Amino acid sequence: MNFWKIVKTSFRYRGTILLCIVTAIGVSVLWGTNLSAVFPFMQITFKGQTMQDWVDGSVAECETRILDFEKQLAEGVSDEKDRALIENKLKIETATLRGYVWLQGVFYAYLPTTPFGTIVLLLAALMFMTILKTAFLVANSVLVAKIANQTIYDVRNQLYDKCLDLELARYSQEGTAVLMSRITNDVGGIGGGLGDVYGKMIREPLKMFVCLGIAIWINWQLFVVTILVLPLIAWAIRALAKQIRNTSRQIMKEVAKLYQTIQETFFGIKIVKCFTLEDHMRQNFHEQGRTIYRKGLRVAFLDVLAKGLVECSGIMLVSIALLVGAWLVLTGNTTLFGIPMSERPLSIEWLVMFYVALLGAADPARKLSDIFTSLQNACAVADRVYELLEAPVKVADPKKPVTLENNSMTLEFRDVNFDYNPDRPVLRKVNYAIPYGRTIAIVGPNGCGKSTLLNLIPRLADPTEGEITLGGVSLRDVRQTDLHSRLGLVSQDAILFDDTVYNNIRYGRFDATEEEIIDAARRANAHEFITEVLPQGYDTPLGPLGNSLSGGQRQRIALARVILRNPQILLLDEATSQIDIESERAIQESLAEFHQGRTVIIVTHRLGILTLADEIVVMENGQITDHGTHEELLARCEFYKNLYREN
Repeated sequence: MNFWKIVKTSFRYRGTILLCIVTAIGVSVLWGTNLSAVFPFMQITFKGQTMQDWVDGSVAECETRILDFEKQLAEGVSDEKDRALIENKLKIETATLRGYVWLQGVFYAYLPTTPFGTIVLLLAALMFMTILKTAFLVANSVLVAKIANQTIYDVRNQLYDKCLDLELARYSQEGTAVLMSRITNDVGGIGGGLGDVYGKMIREPLKMFVCLGIAIWINWQLFVVTILVLPLIAWAIRALAKQIRNTSRQIMKEVAKLYQTIQETFFGIKIVKCFTLEDHMRQNFHEQGRTIYRKGLRVAFLDVLAKGLVECSGIMLVSIALLVGAWLVLTGNTTLFGIPMSERPLSIEWLVMFYVALLGAADPARKLSDIFTSLQNACAVADRVYELLEAPVKVADPKKPVTLENNSMTLEFRDVNFDYNPDRPVLRKVNYAIPYGRTIAIVGPNGCGKSTLLNLIPRLADPTEGEITLGGVSLRDVRQTDLHSRLGLVSQDAILFDDTVYNNIRYGRFDATEEEIIDAARRANAHEFITEVLPQGYDTPLGPLGNSLSGGQRQRIALARVILRNPQILLLDEATSQIDIESERAIQESLAEFHQGRTVIIVTHRLGILTLADEIVVMENGQITDHGTHEELLARCEFYKNLYREN
């Protein structure tokens, strides 16, 4: 079960777990002692007896029974079976007498000699043990919270690291909202289950076992009769557990869909408002919420049913014990339907202690039923978490990576095919070599595979067939960090982070000096608007995704980040497609200087930037159909000629 894999993750905190178990044992022992031991003693003292009186009477009763058994043996018993039975009873009474004699010495030495004094001592002892139990409980709860939160922290980090390793296609297939839901909502659900495992699932069974141990010590035969119905109850609870787990898993899928709807609504709020889609989106959201509501009700019903089953079971067990035990005490018998139930007749005090022990076990059992749904939910969460954690990474580093040492490396595509779906190929038999230092522009209609071809270079995906080499070395044989250190990317949507302008540029190279960062901004034609337009200059916070800036401003800061990185290979994916003419002109001026002495690959449908290109590649339907200079293509390529006229 995947949830137990999460539990194993927490085993690294062995010291905390050991302390957790020790404190749980302390709580359990004091729980059982407080409940089972005090009540019979109180019953004795309220009769006007002292503990010394009670132990003296118990010693006298044992001595009388021993004399009776010895007399029976002395008179002679013809039946060997009866003689063996009497001898066994004699041994038991002799052992019991030794125990009472030991207690007699303790009671006379340390306990008060009056009934009221005994009550005062017992209540003081009860108060002390209760305070001690509370201290153990507080320590246990803090330790449990520490284990749960440390493990959640670890699992959430593992999930985030895994998402960083996933190929780009996985984000499109899963949807970022689904991945966000797993990292935030799902992982949060693990905490409750872990808290129950190290809290109630250790503490409450120990409390129950202590009480049941006392009951077994008093009369194990009566205990066995009491628990005969447990297998049937366990089967019913297991069936409920399966239903709760399945329903919880469905709820988490629906919550992920809800995240997706919220994300689409907020990111596309302009379209929602301008196309009057509010009612449609509202209806979608309400329907998804209603589905979660209905499934939540089902989980609540199953949860209450499970708790009710546990509570009814507890009452049934105590009732059976009460019925059988009362009959044994009232009749003085030691057998039930010919089955031996005790070696010696049960006294009312010991029977009361037996009942108190069973009742003491009932409360932990009730609390265990409370965690039933929480554990099933945690199991469902763990299944979803490990579905992502154990997902194969299609783009991985090689076991024996090859180091890229040559700075002047030709980038070559060799029979490259790529598809997201086998029946819909995106790239087909792409063969093309780009010598180092050349600037290549790739043009073509939407959906022809331009951006996909560009994405294969930083290994955001790997070719389905064929290979891409850099300096004759397959990119699959290169460590990704080594490859990425030589690349710079400016995409259509210039992605900035919720940080200052200064830090967003500094992401290009963390060891850069302030002078280098400002110089990169100057070269990207961004320094002027940063210092004159933005309220805090380079210290201006940009907000989520840099949305406080215009498209052109974002693009120039993104270009400054790439200039600071100073890559050997620069990738521009529709970098000027969504900005104004002035910003496009400023970026082209920056690139006119910066593209010298490095390989530059430009994907564009705006032909103004083509003046930077040494060669233009034309793509149609996932294939390279032609390549050459602007003049050569105008002369021979009808498709390029039409594309040029349209722009």
